[in-house]
Amino acid sequence: MKKRVLFLCTGNAARSQMAEALARLDWPEALDPVSAGSRPTGWVHPFAIRAMEALGFPMDRAESKSAELYLEADFDVVVTVCDSAAQDCPSWPGARRVVHWSIEDPSFGPHEPKTRYERFLETRDDLRRRIAALVVELAD
Repeated sequence: MKKRVLFLCTGNAARSQMAEALARLDWPEALDPVSAGSRPTGWVHPFAIRAMEALGFPMDRAESKSAELYLEADFDVVVTVCDSAAQDCPSWPGARRVVHWSIEDPSFGPHEPKTRYERFLETRDDLRRRIAALVVELAD
């Protein structure tokens, strides 16, 4: 049976978007993922889109969504992927479990485009490893 997972960050523009996409790409049989933001930006970062499309995952339907959309929903696990979201939402109604991953925002740092994009790739790959470990954990 699929585990329902909410990936939550502040803006729902990069980390949580990539986490949702990775869960859909790598674990379609195990996870039913969604993502949202405690303070959504209203847009998805172009480098997050590019990083996921580099894996062949289409991001044309990706949109920044508010966490309020999911307040009444039940989840097996809610994963906060940034410290700000963990502070905004330390607990979650309807969540069997809340997990926090402190992942730096790849948007910040040197503004040279190549360096910035590389940070998004590193973040994507870090998320991919963490999600794989989470799937194993949830299966136990």
